[in-house]
Amino acid sequence: MSVDWTPLRNELRHWQADDLEFPLWWRDDDAISVTDQLKTLTAISESLELPVHLAVIPQEARTSLVDFCADSPFLIPVVHGWAHQNHAPDVEKKSEFRLHRPMAEMVAEIKNGKNKLGNLFGDRLCPMFVPPWNRIAAETVQQLPILGFRFLSTATPRETRFIAPGLEQINTHIDPIDWHGTRSLIEPDIIVGDVVSLLRDRREGLADNSEPLGVLTHHLVHDQAVWAFTRELIVRLLEGPATVWADLETLNNQGDHG
Repeated sequence: MSVDWTPLRNELRHWQADDLEFPLWWRDDDAISVTDQLKTLTAISESLELPVHLAVIPQEARTSLVDFCADSPFLIPVVHGWAHQNHAPDVEKKSEFRLHRPMAEMVAEIKNGKNKLGNLFGDRLCPMFVPPWNRIAAETVQQLPILGFRFLSTATPRETRFIAPGLEQINTHIDPIDWHGTRSLIEPDIIVGDVVSLLRDRREGLADNSEPLGVLTHHLVHDQAVWAFTRELIVRLLEGPATVWADLETLNNQGDHG
């Protein structure tokens, strides 16, 4: 795989020349159990020393995942909906927590998911809610801090830091998978161009640079091209002016109890 990293290298030079930096974080979705793909993800995370916020599907979560996460301080479990089940009609994009579902039903599922993962992972669980397909009704968002969540993570640059009182939005911005085509790696030049645009907007004050720049992966469906590109991209960002963002409270708990 040949990738022209020149545009990114040039953009990062602007950041370094201006003595700027940006926070970087990593989210990976759809964890259920221990797999070879999860082991690969963990090995890359540990080699880069960049924690992965692992979005775990509560209904299907296996107890073996708890012991595996306990062995790595770089895996931070978060709540990924309830069952990752689509409730949207065919004419709408997929969503588990869409507006027209009964609110009480959605709240009960979110609460059950948080309670189940809390019982499994204890204080290692980060109080972050990740709605499947990155979609959630605005009315449902308002319930999240009441249920004990401190973070909401979807996709694309956030419009405001606190989307509800006490609820900070920490989104993802870079997804390397061609979901509507090959389901392998998007054309690398396209991804590099998108990353450069994201960074330029931050550098020029057009986007919120205090929001961690989020890399989104899905370990269960990665091929070698996706793994290789993702690792190289993160390496280049960390060699530039990126700083590591993670839920420090959860990391400290891992240090105390891991």
